[in-house]
Amino acid sequence: MYRHLAPVLVLAALAAACSAGDAKTKDAASAAPSVPVGAVQAVEQPIARFIRATGSLTAEEQADVAAEIAGRVVAAPIERGTPVAEGAELVRISPTEAEASLKEADANAAQLEARLGIGGGSPFDVNKVPEVQTAKAAYDLATSEFQRIESLLSLKVVSQSEYDQRKTQMEATRQQYEAAKNGAAQQFEMLQAARARVTLARKAFADTTVRAPFPGAIAQRLVNVGDYVTKGMKVAVVVRTNPLRVQLTVPEQFVSAVAVGSTVNFGVDAYPGREFQGTVRYVSPSLAADQRALTVEAVVPNPKGELKPGFFATARVEQPNKAPGILVPAAALQTTSGTSRLYVVRGDHVEERIVTTGQTVGDLVEITNGVKPGERIATKNVAQLADGTKVS
Repeated sequence: MYRHLAPVLVLAALAAACSAGDAKTKDAASAAPSVPVGAVQAVEQPIARFIRATGSLTAEEQADVAAEIAGRVVAAPIERGTPVAEGAELVRISPTEAEASLKEADANAAQLEARLGIGGGSPFDVNKVPEVQTAKAAYDLATSEFQRIESLLSLKVVSQSEYDQRKTQMEATRQQYEAAKNGAAQQFEMLQAARARVTLARKAFADTTVRAPFPGAIAQRLVNVGDYVTKGMKVAVVVRTNPLRVQLTVPEQFVSAVAVGSTVNFGVDAYPGREFQGTVRYVSPSLAADQRALTVEAVVPNPKGELKPGFFATARVEQPNKAPGILVPAAALQTTSGTSRLYVVRGDHVEERIVTTGQTVGDLVEITNGVKPGERIATKNVAQLADGTKVS
């Protein structure tokens, strides 16, 4: 009989020992010091929404600068990457032939101006041409003689033949006067053509220096001193680097959320941790058929030239409408292996929550799932917390 009671007594002793252990554990837990936390309420407020997009930086403008005249290159003071101002010299072509043509054209025009009595930029007046003035004086004299003879004829003082002679002489001088005026007008037209040749010759002389069409940087120099260039031959490539353009590809589902004037924030691999900003200037009217995506172009200021055409950009395009979101301090989150968690204060202890995060707004992070507005979130000593930890 006592042998049957022994196992029962042993089990009873073990049960009593376990109960005593649990009681001690509970007493120890209740006696453990509480962890101080700074509880902050999760707030719901409208926040700016962003569309994630990728793209690349391109130059605002790019010009393939070509020679306007043929000739031998005598100077090329630029190199790749050289910053240039608008009008800066890129290449100089031998000016000898162009300069000679300009002097010849100037001389021809000056000769015609002297013949027409035009000087100092005065306008053309046919009656001030020396040849016309001489012909007019002869015509006026012949007219005066004829009028005198005509009055004497009525008095029978001169003969009819003398009268006819003076009349013929007057008509001849009149025709000479008209011919002089016509000749002066033709010479003026010749002067206009000579002046046009002067303009062309002056342009050809100016074109011996190939200049930058806008401020930027040299992307390529395609000729060297001693090369012979022909008209229209490309000699350099100039790109405008301030501002730049960032071309982005936006997924089809976000087409309605992108508009001209939207703000674009982006980063590049060359400057980790830095953020640059631009403004949407162009939205493609159609989708790219091969990608089912929209091309968006934004203007990016680049006053220091830090950004370079060709940089890969990861961007956020701000949507025009704000939507409400639940925000908590970034300090409240712990992320491990892609899983984010935080701790909600429940009385004198905390409750662990696995959450899904959204956008970052300054020092706050949007929580899209796992927290309700108004719940108190632990923000201090988060690394010391676990589910059920007593807090103060």
